Amino acid sequence: MTIGAALVLYAVVWFMTLFIVLPIRLKSQTEDGDVVKGTPPSAPANPQLGKRALIVTGISAVIWLGLFGVIVSGVIPLETFDFYNGIKSGHY
Repeated sequence: MTIGAALVLYAVVWFMTLFIVLPIRLKSQTEDGDVVKGTPPSAPANPQLGKRALIVTGISAVIWLGLFGVIVSGVIPLETFDFYNGIKSGHY
Protein backbone atom coordinates (compact mmCIF):
# COMPACT_ATOMS: atom_id res chain seq x y z
CA MET A 1 0.00 0.00 0.00
CA THR A 2 1.41 3.37 -0.97
CA ILE A 3 1.49 6.37 1.36
CA GLY A 4 -1.14 8.10 -0.76
CA ALA A 5 -3.47 5.11 -0.60
CA ALA A 6 -2.99 4.88 3.16
CA LEU A 7 -3.86 8.57 3.58
CA VAL A 8 -6.93 8.26 1.36
CA LEU A 9 -8.07 5.20 3.32
CA TYR A 10 -7.63 7.11 6.60
CA ALA A 11 -9.57 10.11 5.25
CA VAL A 12 -12.46 7.90 4.13
CA VAL A 13 -12.56 6.09 7.48
CA TRP A 14 -12.33 9.42 9.37
CA PHE A 15 -15.26 11.02 7.55
CA MET A 16 -17.42 7.89 7.78
CA THR A 17 -16.73 7.74 11.51
CA LEU A 18 -17.48 11.47 11.84
CA PHE A 19 -20.91 11.06 10.26
CA ILE A 20 -21.66 8.19 12.65
CA VAL A 21 -20.46 10.03 15.78
CA LEU A 22 -21.98 13.48 15.07
CA PRO A 23 -25.60 12.74 16.06
CA ILE A 24 -24.75 10.69 19.17
CA ARG A 25 -25.91 12.37 22.42
CA LEU A 26 -26.66 15.63 20.62
CA LYS A 27 -29.30 17.92 22.14
CA SER A 28 -31.29 20.34 20.02
CA GLN A 29 -32.01 23.87 21.19
CA THR A 30 -35.63 22.85 21.75
CA GLU A 31 -34.60 19.99 24.06
CA ASP A 32 -32.20 22.32 25.87
CA GLY A 33 -34.95 24.92 26.33
CA ASP A 34 -32.91 27.84 24.97
CA VAL A 35 -33.65 28.64 21.32
CA VAL A 36 -31.39 31.41 20.00
CA LYS A 37 -33.29 33.99 17.96
CA GLY A 38 -32.71 33.59 14.22
CA THR A 39 -31.78 29.90 14.38
CA PRO A 40 -33.99 26.87 13.79
CA PRO A 41 -35.19 25.13 16.96
CA SER A 42 -33.66 21.87 15.72
CA ALA A 43 -30.13 23.36 15.65
CA PRO A 44 -27.67 21.77 18.10
CA ALA A 45 -27.42 23.53 21.45
CA ASN A 46 -23.76 22.66 22.10
CA PRO A 47 -22.23 20.49 19.34
CA GLN A 48 -18.71 20.29 20.90
CA LEU A 49 -17.09 19.79 17.49
CA GLY A 50 -13.52 19.87 18.81
CA LYS A 51 -14.20 17.12 21.33
CA ARG A 52 -16.03 15.06 18.72
CA ALA A 53 -13.17 15.51 16.23
CA LEU A 54 -10.71 14.13 18.79
CA ILE A 55 -12.98 11.17 19.52
CA VAL A 56 -13.42 10.50 15.78
CA THR A 57 -9.65 10.70 15.25
CA GLY A 58 -9.05 8.05 17.91
CA ILE A 59 -11.77 5.70 16.72
CA SER A 60 -10.80 6.04 13.07
CA ALA A 61 -7.13 5.42 13.88
CA VAL A 62 -8.06 2.07 15.44
CA ILE A 63 -10.27 1.13 12.48
CA TRP A 64 -7.59 2.27 10.01
CA LEU A 65 -4.90 0.22 11.75
CA GLY A 66 -7.09 -2.86 11.44
CA LEU A 67 -7.78 -2.27 7.76
CA PHE A 68 -4.15 -1.39 7.07
CA GLY A 69 -2.97 -4.56 8.81
CA VAL A 70 -5.35 -6.75 6.83
CA ILE A 71 -4.31 -5.18 3.51
CA VAL A 72 -0.55 -5.15 4.18
CA SER A 73 -0.44 -8.66 5.65
CA GLY A 74 -2.07 -10.08 2.54
CA VAL A 75 -4.98 -11.75 4.32
CA ILE A 76 -7.25 -10.10 1.76
CA PRO A 77 -5.04 -8.91 -1.11
CA LEU A 78 -6.40 -6.09 -3.24
CA GLU A 79 -5.35 -8.00 -6.36
CA THR A 80 -8.18 -10.43 -5.61
CA PHE A 81 -10.73 -7.79 -6.54
CA ASP A 82 -11.26 -7.01 -10.19
CA PHE A 83 -13.26 -3.82 -9.91
CA TYR A 84 -14.47 -4.11 -13.50
CA ASN A 85 -15.49 -7.78 -13.75
CA GLY A 86 -16.20 -8.82 -10.15
CA ILE A 87 -14.32 -11.01 -7.68
CA LYS A 88 -12.09 -13.74 -9.14
CA SER A 89 -13.31 -17.21 -8.32
CA GLY A 90 -11.27 -19.25 -5.88
CA HIS A 91 -9.87 -16.25 -4.00
CA TYR A 92 -11.09 -14.85 -0.72
